[in-house]
Amino acid sequence: MSRSENPVVLDGSKSHDRNGSNGQKPGLDSVKRPVIGLALGGGAARGFAHIGILRSLVAHGIEPDVVVGTSIGAVVGGAYAAGRLDTLEEWARSLQPRNIFSYLDIRLNGSGLIGGAKLTARLEASLGQTRIEELPLKFASVATEVRTGHEIWLTHGRLVDAMRASYALPGIFAPMLVGDRWLVDGALVNPVPVSTARALGAEIVIAANLSNDVFGHSITIFSHGAQSEPRESIVEPPPPKRGFGKFFSAERTVKRELFNAAGRPGVITVMTDAFNIMQDRITRARLAGDPPDLLIQPRVGQIGWFDFHRANELIAHGTRAADRAIEAIVEAIETLAPPSPTPEADAGADI
Repeated sequence: MSRSENPVVLDGSKSHDRNGSNGQKPGLDSVKRPVIGLALGGGAARGFAHIGILRSLVAHGIEPDVVVGTSIGAVVGGAYAAGRLDTLEEWARSLQPRNIFSYLDIRLNGSGLIGGAKLTARLEASLGQTRIEELPLKFASVATEVRTGHEIWLTHGRLVDAMRASYALPGIFAPMLVGDRWLVDGALVNPVPVSTARALGAEIVIAANLSNDVFGHSITIFSHGAQSEPRESIVEPPPPKRGFGKFFSAERTVKRELFNAAGRPGVITVMTDAFNIMQDRITRARLAGDPPDLLIQPRVGQIGWFDFHRANELIAHGTRAADRAIEAIVEAIETLAPPSPTPEADAGADI
């Protein structure tokens, strides 16, 4: 088996099930239903679509008993499990291009370009010291161990730490130390953690994949045509001298060097695009080998990884995608629901 098929579960005490496996939900005609699992995939800013997906599911009486997430999926899923989805949505909708940079504490040393302290402080302000084992439903965050490549399922400990480990995009955010393991983004091994949801007891797994329409079907280009006229090399003019502080300002560094500079992709753009390609290929392989029962795929490929200011659009995309899948989800739940006892069986039980 591959490493991803033998995940390491960092487990603690018992998990709590908010609804139970035989709870009754409005909108399903009081059908006793199987345990529902929700697997939320990675995708950076596109992950705000998960908010819309959750809103639609809950509005139709479909509340998951098991929630697992990778990267931004762990953030949204953890916020939902902790009852703080409203807070996350309010913050997401408030983001604008001018204030996104205020959460990026740039540093040019260490093991990540972004320290992450400001974003962590924001999460802690909402979630505090909430621990996974205290949540009212089963939750797991998926991360990757740097040194071994092991898939790590975080099922106990501080919720914020589990979120940070799962979204620690290599090279962008510094790895997160959990116990004696250095962890990075879980999308390296399991971008849409269907297997995790099943392992935690889900009988029906609803998965949300955010990379379906990013690249389309991959092709191999054997020849790209005749050689074009040589292009002049783009030489970036030296920055004007405006003082030491201005030259080394974090915002200037991010805008000019890390994202895009002089018509060429910057460091972060190259890293995230490469990661995006890798995640798309891994997702296709994992979903083919272990498909979910229902798959929700918002059409968010045209929205960039760092377009956090487009939360309104992303949430709407998620809502529409889930709405399109509701009929199939309800049908699957009713099909797999345990049969209700007949009046004759009830009478026999009373004798």
